[in-house]
Amino acid sequence: MPRRLNDGDPGRFTAAALLFIGLISCLVVYAVFSTLLRPQDHALDSAVRSQDHSRVDGGGGCCRGVDNLELWGSAVKWGTDFKFNSSDECCKACKVMCSGNHGPCLCDSWVFCGDKEACGSKFGECWLKKQNDVLVPDRQEGGQKVMWTSGLIFGQGQGIVGFETEHGVLHVKLHPECAPHSVYYILSLLSMRHCAGCQFHRAENRGSYWDSQGNHINNAPYGQPYAMIQGILQPEGNMFTPIPTEHCPTISRGSVGWVGSGPEFFISLANHHEWKQSYTVFGSVLPEDMEVAERIAGLPTRTDVWNSVNVSVLEKPVSLTVRRMKSGQEQEESVPRRHRHRSFHRRHRHDHHYQESPASVLDRRGDRRARQCLQRQVVRPPPWEPPLRFLVGHFCLRFSVLGEDFCVLNKLSHWLKQ
Repeated sequence: MPRRLNDGDPGRFTAAALLFIGLISCLVVYAVFSTLLRPQDHALDSAVRSQDHSRVDGGGGCCRGVDNLELWGSAVKWGTDFKFNSSDECCKACKVMCSGNHGPCLCDSWVFCGDKEACGSKFGECWLKKQNDVLVPDRQEGGQKVMWTSGLIFGQGQGIVGFETEHGVLHVKLHPECAPHSVYYILSLLSMRHCAGCQFHRAENRGSYWDSQGNHINNAPYGQPYAMIQGILQPEGNMFTPIPTEHCPTISRGSVGWVGSGPEFFISLANHHEWKQSYTVFGSVLPEDMEVAERIAGLPTRTDVWNSVNVSVLEKPVSLTVRRMKSGQEQEESVPRRHRHRSFHRRHRHDHHYQESPASVLDRRGDRRARQCLQRQVVRPPPWEPPLRFLVGHFCLRFSVLGEDFCVLNKLSHWLKQ
């Protein structure tokens, strides 16, 4: 039987209608997500700009990186859509995402392209990234041919290494945003099998010139003892490349800095305003560990002369080893699940008045009570759901395909929820 010429019209109409519906759906999705996501970029950008007025000389406002270095990692901000005029602004953008006192940093590394000739169309790109292990950053390549500048940001409780001695451990918080070259060198020591030759060999206590808080006593002279301990951070048999001068703040109690360009370093036991800003500071000893530094400073010494300056040298140098210190989260995860479960029930069995915050309960991933607590939490809707519900209620686009009416936005909402 010969076919009619109009038999294919319903099929063509259906295909055209479905294509039109697909285009409308794409436009709706684009409008919703662009509206939701665009204000965040402006908020982040304005926060970065506002930091220019809050820079302080003590190092809290410095933001530096290493030229000719490219770090890899999971991108949290794509540089193709996120650009600045300087590496300082890019660094601050990462810092804004890592300024909270609780929880992990959303950004711990950044990569910026600031050479107009070498970067070309990539000039100004600022890539904000998240490392799998911030103490072992994923370094792609380095050298003069690399057009990128990269840096690290350590958040609360991150970037702490231990200087282990027989007299105790000195926990040092590193400052990569102020002394990136120095911090990269310290991180390189963590990967070495030994640190033979690393030691403290000079000890100058506070004497009667500085009080226990490191403040200079009124009318007291300046001079020996110099309230500091000094050592060397160079494993035997390893070549040392002099470190360029970086951030030089006023030396305060607990400051860890280089003597010259290294590898000689010192830990200050006092606030040395008289030293001006002459030394690169790459870290600071945690206040609770200054007792260990004071203990080393009180060891037996003998007098020596260095460059016409009288110094106190330790009779027996104190060896040290640079170790990686586990953060609180790493320590929690290293405890076997069964031990966490037992300790949880043991604590509740003996303390009837004990109450935990939801955050501490959720930290124990394997605990049944944590899952029950999680189920009782109020589930917040995703950010795209409220505006989508508004659109569904007010701008429902209805189409009829093959005799069936349906709302495009209802279908879209159901698909997003899945």
